Amino acid sequence: MVRIRKDAQTLTEAERDRFLVALARLNDAGAGPFRAFRDMHTNLSSREAHGGPGFMPWHRSYLLDLERELQAVDPSVALPYWRFDKPAPNIFDPHFLSMPAASPTAGDLVRFPPGHPLEHWSTDSFTGVMRRPNFDVSGAPPTRRAGRAYVLTERETLDLGPTFGQLRSMESAPHGPAHVSFSGFISSIPTAAKDPLFFLLHGNVDRLWAKWQWANRRFDTADPDAFQAGGSLGHRLPDTMWPWNGVTGGGRPPTAPGGPLRDSPVTSLPGPKPTVGAMLDYLGVRSGRDQGFAYDDVPFEAA
Repeated sequence: MVRIRKDAQTLTEAERDRFLVALARLNDAGAGPFRAFRDMHTNLSSREAHGGPGFMPWHRSYLLDLERELQAVDPSVALPYWRFDKPAPNIFDPHFLSMPAASPTAGDLVRFPPGHPLEHWSTDSFTGVMRRPNFDVSGAPPTRRAGRAYVLTERETLDLGPTFGQLRSMESAPHGPAHVSFSGFISSIPTAAKDPLFFLLHGNVDRLWAKWQWANRRFDTADPDAFQAGGSLGHRLPDTMWPWNGVTGGGRPPTAPGGPLRDSPVTSLPGPKPTVGAMLDYLGVRSGRDQGFAYDDVPFEAA
């Protein structure tokens, strides 16, 4: 069975609430297994997850691990994505990921109404989420602004080029500007994963990679245009990825939170200690065996 990841803007109330309840259960007011996901994405992990070709495979594995933890709570849940080049006011509605008070002088603490599943969201002994948009959430972050970072549109991203070496510049844009279109947790690597919006943002980054892969038929690890390896650990096709490999020291971070990647009742892929290369063919186009997820606007076929 494949779970379809949908645009968060279009979720039904029931889909939205099931996702939020499962996420809140994982967080458990700061005492739950979400702690490991927060600890995976810090300055210590930056060399593994950022600044090289492993950026997209690492985050694909990270999202899949979280999604499977959510599905252990509620098997119907799939991780939604935030299409950050389009207006998405439903995402910033009080009943979804909400907003801080209107006045900046009131601070950046997001206000969840009483009874909201994330009302007691807590990370690092801090209850709540710090986030304030630098744009009008009835629209989208600016796509072009002279002299400033900007969010590329989907079309601009897909047109970066037909080779992975060209596409990987999306780590700079649109990914980077999407993060800094807010102040607060999500604007900085050490704190970004403390905000649930982070996972929707990266869901869209992964969706864009998936859509590019489909358009250019880039699923084969033997295809030099499907992936351009880097020289450091975690950025080459056969490298197992931290923290799921449990390796610490010797060029890896000093701790490895979370343990092996959770498997799924429907597939054993990509394995408990996924390699960079294992994350390319998530649809099973080459192998005929998928990883249990797909996107609502990317064709799902194994041929």
